[in-house]
Amino acid sequence: LQQIFNDFVSGIIILFEGTIKVGEIIEVEGIVGIVRSIGLRTSEIETRDNIMMIMPNSKFTGEKVINWSHTRHYSRFNILVGVAYGSDVKLVRNILLECAIEHPKVTDDPSPEVKFIDFGDSSLDFELLIFSENMFRIERVKSDIRFMIDEKFRENGIKIPFPQRDIHIKEAANAGKDIIKKG
Repeated sequence: LQQIFNDFVSGIIILFEGTIKVGEIIEVEGIVGIVRSIGLRTSEIETRDNIMMIMPNSKFTGEKVINWSHTRHYSRFNILVGVAYGSDVKLVRNILLECAIEHPKVTDDPSPEVKFIDFGDSSLDFELLIFSENMFRIERVKSDIRFMIDEKFRENGIKIPFPQRDIHIKEAANAGKDIIKKG
């Protein structure tokens, strides 16, 4: 009864405050979805997998909730890319920007940008920052851009390395002396 009352009060708070509205894209406990309805006790959220979740309203008042579309109609996303040491970093930057600009779901304003973020163990690490209004299906957009990046890297001879490790094997000094002959 206490939980039902908590959900009911939370529903009233959500409806009057307007912090979450029908049609907004939210994230709760790592699940991203569109708010389809807000009731007094529960709300319906449609996930990226087209699954309808019935969520108690107390989740929205008692948990951390990210509202992706509350104040703006676009959000910033990133795509991490590592290239082989020795690659032309200016060419890498230009290709990453070109791929982002060519995608129709990436906004022109704010425009995409590239950051050279680190000299990694096996790669030069870049971050492509894009803005998109397609927040709900952004994983498709990011996948499309990754395909474009791979194609343009291949055309320009830029390699994406795989992690490499050096293994040094040392032989013990007395390893051969441990054998005992029986005679």
